[in-house]
Amino acid sequence: MQCGTLFYQVYRSQMHCVVRTRGRDGKIRHASVGQGVSMPIEQEQDIEQPVIVEQPMMQEDVAQHGWPGGPLDTSLLTRYSDHVARYIWFGTERIEGPKPELRIASLGAKLTGWVPGQHHPNIQGWLDVSGLKLLDRTSLSRVDPLILSAFTERWHPETSSFHMPFGEMTITLDDVACLLHIPVRDIFYTPVPVSMEEAAALATELLGVPYEEAYLETSRQMGGTFTQQWIYDYWQRNLHMYHKYDCAARAYLLLLWIYKQGKTKLPAYRPIMDALTPSDVIWRPFEGHRGSIPADLITCLSGYLSGCTVVPYLPERCLRQFGFVQYIPPPPPHAAPSYTDIDSLWSGYHTSVDRILQLTHPFVPAYAPPEADPVPQDAPTQDAPPAHAPPSGEQRRRDAIVSALERFIAQVDADRDDDVFDDIFYALDVARGDRDID
Repeated sequence: MQCGTLFYQVYRSQMHCVVRTRGRDGKIRHASVGQGVSMPIEQEQDIEQPVIVEQPMMQEDVAQHGWPGGPLDTSLLTRYSDHVARYIWFGTERIEGPKPELRIASLGAKLTGWVPGQHHPNIQGWLDVSGLKLLDRTSLSRVDPLILSAFTERWHPETSSFHMPFGEMTITLDDVACLLHIPVRDIFYTPVPVSMEEAAALATELLGVPYEEAYLETSRQMGGTFTQQWIYDYWQRNLHMYHKYDCAARAYLLLLWIYKQGKTKLPAYRPIMDALTPSDVIWRPFEGHRGSIPADLITCLSGYLSGCTVVPYLPERCLRQFGFVQYIPPPPPHAAPSYTDIDSLWSGYHTSVDRILQLTHPFVPAYAPPEADPVPQDAPTQDAPPAHAPPSGEQRRRDAIVSALERFIAQVDADRDDDVFDDIFYALDVARGDRDID
């Protein structure tokens, strides 16, 4: 799988992992804190056992009337009873004591200082070939775990989307391509677990590290992993001491993600999100970026992405993010298919895209007439022009041409880089208004 889909499914799988569920007392379960450290039995015995607090609504009432402040139809969000949003509504979310926001591992300023202003020419060549050269310029140096927590409270794994007051939104492959400038095509890649010995052998082969030193580090980490400081040290040694530029480039690519905490408190974000309306949302923030990253129909595929795990990808629930009118989507699939079926659906994505887009049409903003010249005070009264008018016939014809060309491109799996389809993509760009007539 190309890097974009790998980053997408890793991020989405992490979002599934951090969906903050509570026990019936409204507190985060001890096992989901995510410290990654086992606890001795004698310490576990000292932990205060949760007290079961019965909620005012019985299960049969929920099935009949839905959740207060939550879904009325309980057949869609089947895990809502343990979702943190339910406890926020009932006022049992922890505000005092341990922080309710997510705990995000941060290297902050350390990684910021690691990114060089200019790479060695040999290193730059390897970065260019990798397709990841822009990651060190697009990775965030500031990430606010509090606003991430506020969004995570609205994430539901059943639909793989954020449930907002104005509808659903999700993380799309188009977001990944435009934000990180990495490709989202090609076949899926599924990593396999590695032992300490295998990880040490890979470090020797790919990073130029002596096997004994690599195995010593995996032994310290008690698994097939390495610390980022250790990788940084070998990046510097390969670059300045050993002049192993290929090994240095591989080490550097592992050091690009940066996290740092913001200041706004979590409870302050909730009312802001509750007050959002569709007009507050920039549904297509990257339209001015299409000269660098053209829109790709494969980002409208509906199905699953596989890699470290399998995550659903359901753009039909968030069509406004793709510039289309949203319709009532079908229920999400209940069970993931096999890896073979996922690969097959990915390679034949145009069938899925056609199924989604044939039920909708491009969204056309309401027409706003230009401002009229000032009217003299003594001018006769005239009927006010309509505030909005439907799109012109010319606009409708252009929309029809764009839709027809997009369907054709999807059916033949045309590639913008293929010279055979230059005229097709030229006509599409002109019809969209993205390109002047030559």
